[in-house]
Amino acid sequence: MHKWKSVNPHGFSQLFLCCDLNRLWRFIGLSVCKGVCRPSINQNRKYRADSQTNQTSFPQINHFFTCNEYSYKVNGYEGRSNSPVLGFDSNLLPSNSPPEDRWSAATCLQSRGMLFGVFDGHGGYACAQAVSERLFYYIAMSLLPLKTLVDIEDAVEKDRPVIPILQWHKHPSDHPSIGSNAGKRYFNSLRSYWQELIDLGGDEGRDIQNALVKAFRRLDNDISLEAQADFGEDFSCYAPIRVALSGCTACIAHLDGTHLYVANLGDSRAMIGLQENNGMWSALTISNDHNAKNPMEVRRLHSEHPRSEKATVVRHDRLLGRLTPFRAFGNVKFKWNSELLMHVCERRQEMLPGNDIASMFPPEAHTPPYLIAEPEVTYHRVRPQDKFLVLATDGLWELMHRQNVVQVLGEHLTGIHWQKPISGLSLTLGQMQTLLTERRTRALSALEDANSATHLIRHALGGDGFGTVDTEYLFRMLNLPQDLVRMYRDDITVTVIHLNQPGLEANCNGSKRIMNLT
Repeated sequence: MHKWKSVNPHGFSQLFLCCDLNRLWRFIGLSVCKGVCRPSINQNRKYRADSQTNQTSFPQINHFFTCNEYSYKVNGYEGRSNSPVLGFDSNLLPSNSPPEDRWSAATCLQSRGMLFGVFDGHGGYACAQAVSERLFYYIAMSLLPLKTLVDIEDAVEKDRPVIPILQWHKHPSDHPSIGSNAGKRYFNSLRSYWQELIDLGGDEGRDIQNALVKAFRRLDNDISLEAQADFGEDFSCYAPIRVALSGCTACIAHLDGTHLYVANLGDSRAMIGLQENNGMWSALTISNDHNAKNPMEVRRLHSEHPRSEKATVVRHDRLLGRLTPFRAFGNVKFKWNSELLMHVCERRQEMLPGNDIASMFPPEAHTPPYLIAEPEVTYHRVRPQDKFLVLATDGLWELMHRQNVVQVLGEHLTGIHWQKPISGLSLTLGQMQTLLTERRTRALSALEDANSATHLIRHALGGDGFGTVDTEYLFRMLNLPQDLVRMYRDDITVTVIHLNQPGLEANCNGSKRIMNLT
């Protein structure tokens, strides 16, 4: 085993006390691309999460839908030819205040491919924020060859510059939420991980599937260990105990050429929009929900616990009657035993909601862990008819069927529906005027929403099911008081990845393989 020498504590702490956190990530080889977004939604950036109480105008509606949107166009695969991605659009429509969803996007600079992810927080936003900032680092390190890992460790040990590993695509107004304490903690945990990868040696088995599974498991384990350690009086929103007691689901896509891997944890989804030769659009879901609607997940839970707990493990379609997703980061009260949970909660009681220790203990939890952070990984070989990939939190899928999602996006991207000639219809003059007015509205809407994610969210919230937005219903939904809006919808986060057909055709042999790898 390699013996690791510690970095000078004084010099190390000085590094993480610097106010420019970009310097921190450059130090460990994680560069930030200016002008391009992962919504690191924090206290400094004011995401609109309040509902208007007065009449909302069209400009106000558009601002509501566009203030959190982001678009990025890939330029030659960051200098590489045959990019599988033309670009992507992302947006977040809050329901919670503050919102609990997050999303991330980055290009892998030392390995290959691009990473995209959506994260649905619950019990607060701390875990979703932390995972959205950290998970891609763990995935990138898992994919690096042994020599590159050794070079990174040597550079850090000798306080030399490190080659960049990731290029984040971030909103210009986005800033890392972590402070000096969290930055130091995150770095130490990540460094321990790459040191262990070096100790294991060899590059065998460092395929994308294993990298995704290892990265998910390890980050969740680090979140748990950090909450158990004593880091002093850290009362920030991102204190380890807050991150560990809250939770989040994650749906991650790694796209390299025609090779698409999706790692899903929870009830967010990944879906391909494909267009057949006849022009018809159809949807292909490439992830499975991990909740009570999935019989295989219910059977898995029952098999992992005694028969005496069969009636309580899944109750009212929730884990132990409390949690909807059956897989997630954080939520340690569903993972730790009662002794450990009591020890940590008593030590940091002031960090608990209402200082209530009793509320932390699910009474039916006799044989933990009940919640796991092992993703289900699916592989799909991208074909020329695959036009776009949608990653979205459950807030979207609760409002729209997947076929409706594909149809709305397909028509938005092609403009086919509202450009079709009116023929073969027997209409009165009044009906014709109504139809033309609707088409004009749709055409203006399509031109207005340059961002596909924004267009999709607009239809999710106000769509009439026939491809048109009902503006009156949209007004009512946007005018809901904050204490009522959560009853009607969840946070909605969407990333639409536009696939590059010439790039795909250059790499694709037209074959189709969809397989479950876990």
